[in-house]
Amino acid sequence: MLKRVVIKLSGEAIGSANSESGYNDSVVDAIVKQIITVMQAGTEVALVVGGGNIWRGLQARPDMDRVKADQMGMLATIMNAVYLEEAFKRQGQKSRVLTPMPVGNITTVYDKDHALEWMYNGIVLINAAGIGHPMFSTDTVTALRAAELEADCALYAKSIDGVYDSEPKHNPSARKYEVLNYNTAITKSLQAADLAALHLSKDAKMPAYMFGLNQPNSIIEAAKFPATGSLKGTYIHVDKEDKFYD
Repeated sequence: MLKRVVIKLSGEAIGSANSESGYNDSVVDAIVKQIITVMQAGTEVALVVGGGNIWRGLQARPDMDRVKADQMGMLATIMNAVYLEEAFKRQGQKSRVLTPMPVGNITTVYDKDHALEWMYNGIVLINAAGIGHPMFSTDTVTALRAAELEADCALYAKSIDGVYDSEPKHNPSARKYEVLNYNTAITKSLQAADLAALHLSKDAKMPAYMFGLNQPNSIIEAAKFPATGSLKGTYIHVDKEDKFYD
């Protein structure tokens, strides 16, 4: 098992338009159970949560100020983080919502030393509000927190099961990478993560693993990297050569 990970969860992964609460509680509870299992195996966990189930800044009307749109997105991630915090509480797991700026008494301001201490003591960290500034995505803060917290790997739980050389929805012959070099991901503009996140992880030599959240026990299997069993996601590294699945 990896010793310390930062896991990116999209808002879409936990949201549901068909639920009165706006959340897919069966998915949320399953994610929480997997993370608790991972922690019981000895892995320290920090999460980064998106807000796309509530609001996506890039989908705002064209004449809306981008800064205001992104600030709304930050608020959406805080709502999701508080919801996850309660989900962990219901299952007896301590967690703490961290933001890069004060949000009254709702969250705690991120600090590396405190974050490492809390993780060491078995507390799940839920990072919200991105980096606190517009123009940056939750992919970027995932890469940033992974580098800051000296994680073994940044785990990106996606709706797609890895990184492909072209869009599989449009190209049935698209090939999935088993191993991907950061340079390839950047120069070919592959949809692995946003470019700021890729550059940051490359510079920090922080490996990443991208996998499909909807696959059985996906978070548990990803935390076992490299022995990920049938998960078959994409491993991204600065020193590895590109390799496709057979």
